[in-house]
Amino acid sequence: MYKVFFKDRTLFLTDNLEHDLSQNFDALHKYTSHHELQQFVDAFERNDHLKNGFVYGQNKDFLLDALKKCYRFITAAGGLVVNPQNEYLIIHRLGIYDLPKGKSEKGETFRKTALREVEEECGLDNLVIRHPLLSTYHTYEQKGVHYLKETAWFFMDYFGFDQPIPQTEENISSAEWIKEEELAKVYESTYPSILEVFDKAGLNL
Repeated sequence: MYKVFFKDRTLFLTDNLEHDLSQNFDALHKYTSHHELQQFVDAFERNDHLKNGFVYGQNKDFLLDALKKCYRFITAAGGLVVNPQNEYLIIHRLGIYDLPKGKSEKGETFRKTALREVEEECGLDNLVIRHPLLSTYHTYEQKGVHYLKETAWFFMDYFGFDQPIPQTEENISSAEWIKEEELAKVYESTYPSILEVFDKAGLNL
């Protein structure tokens, strides 16, 4: 199953409806054609009262590819970074706690994008990817264009002792190391997709 976030709302893509369907869903669509999927997605996007929707079909990867065609699809990557003191790198951007991430440049691998973006947004090098975590998906609108963004996340180690420096031109007001027991304040004021990253990393929510 894939989750696609529409701010604080979620669209689930599944090929196992019997297993994945929750009791509190607000919209349900069986894939039959791209045209009907586009109509369903447009309606879901317009109606803020629809909190959870499901699209189902025979293959969830096919459904994801079909959804990409309903948007301008872009890719990005970022990192959940831990330092030798077992502290986690957290940024504050536009009033919300976040993790460093950014769009892929032409020809970049996800891994290269993730390392570059963490370095640029927080002024840190000596970063090593430990392992991939997951990809998250979210939609947004900008200048009348509707985007679907895939962000590939990696668990990273920082082998150094420097304090991060926020990239203010990217609207980052602060960057700091936070102990695991202090992450609760981050969970209370971050994006649903970021919560998915922490959960995948095994950090208690």
